[in-house]
Amino acid sequence: MDVITRKKTLVKEFSPMLEKNSSLFRLWIGALVAIILVGLYAFVLQVINGHEITGMRDNVVWGIYIINFIFFVGISYSGAFIAGILHFFETPWKNSVLRIVEITTILSIIVGPIFILLCIGRLDRLHYLFIYPRIQSPITWDIIAILTDIIGCFIYLYLTFIPDLAILRDSKELKVPEWRKKLYTFLAIGYQDTPTQRKRLHKIIKTMSAMIIAMAIVAYTVLAWIFSLTLQPGWNSSIFAPYFIIAGLYSGVGVIIIAMYLIRKIFKLEKHIKKSHFIGAGIFLLVLALLFGYFTFSEYFARWFSHKTTDNQLLDTMFNNYFWEFIFANYIGVIIPIIILFFKKLRTIKLITFAAVIAVLGLWLNRYLIVVPTLETPYLPIQDTRPEFIYYTATWIEWALSFAGIAAFFLFFTLLIKFIPIIPMSGIIEQEFASRNKKDKIAENQE
Repeated sequence: MDVITRKKTLVKEFSPMLEKNSSLFRLWIGALVAIILVGLYAFVLQVINGHEITGMRDNVVWGIYIINFIFFVGISYSGAFIAGILHFFETPWKNSVLRIVEITTILSIIVGPIFILLCIGRLDRLHYLFIYPRIQSPITWDIIAILTDIIGCFIYLYLTFIPDLAILRDSKELKVPEWRKKLYTFLAIGYQDTPTQRKRLHKIIKTMSAMIIAMAIVAYTVLAWIFSLTLQPGWNSSIFAPYFIIAGLYSGVGVIIIAMYLIRKIFKLEKHIKKSHFIGAGIFLLVLALLFGYFTFSEYFARWFSHKTTDNQLLDTMFNNYFWEFIFANYIGVIIPIIILFFKKLRTIKLITFAAVIAVLGLWLNRYLIVVPTLETPYLPIQDTRPEFIYYTATWIEWALSFAGIAAFFLFFTLLIKFIPIIPMSGIIEQEFASRNKKDKIAENQE
């Protein structure tokens, strides 16, 4: 089968994903839009009334907004790192999961920083961060790192889309609105898949993959420094940068496994997303679980063994007020995935996905325990002893905006996979022809 014929068969295979919108799909989109609208209403209330309608106060100045920010940026860092590794080292099974990873990366780095804006009380002064930046401030460096990461990830994602955009542009059998055809033509930028163009594009993508690995590490390291460069007990730690990187990878791989499972199930892609992909991702998650468990143990053991008054107060706050959250985040969220993924017989698709869900929930709670109990244990004595000023409890405003952010992530993910196939068609063709050429060479050598 030649390349043109293979392109036509692939377009025919993936066209139902691009052309048809079922009643269930419309219901899903409607539900996501409704959640986002509730979040926008909550945002308007927060802007009008100020932060007093949230759970944040003078002591606990950060709440679940900053936790969501750290969580989403961690997923983005993880996705960028994994996508870069898969592309740079030409991993054989990259094609089946690469686009899932890339889309997860770019959407996470867009949604995550929005939660930072929700923490700012005076959005009208937001532009001061860019007009009058303080080069001594880690926050300034964090903004630079995140913006650089967003631009790099956008370029990288777009470059990987170009070959498939060209295939969709040239397909006469694809029944989509005329505006989408014109958009495919515009975005394909005249790409004709000639050997010269293909070689040049591969070279650029490989260079970009190396760059985004470095950018992702720098971005998440700078984010960790915002915490570790303070004197606050619980944050002032020399291992926070590598700890955050491992935690980001841990949550990111978990989210990617969950996305693989849902996409495989909904779009019947068992042919492309196989059990071997889940096993490979599961083993990677196992290694990360062991590393994350080691870093978590080192962090808490060093704090407990130091016998410092401030560290003891923090641990008392954590064990007295957040005991079950601590158990889930640092025991269940680590040990359960290790048990499931360690034994070969338990490495089924469903159990690997279940382990990923536990890991993601545990990691989110771990971020919560890093932020909230620490802020509830300040250096200076608390002047106002009312419970609502000492302890933090998220209000419905914060939860509504949090779920709106998650809904926005799912909405854009859904719309993107309705615009372009979730499995790269160009990658399938390249993989098949590379495999065929390899077999031909082996046959020639045997003769």
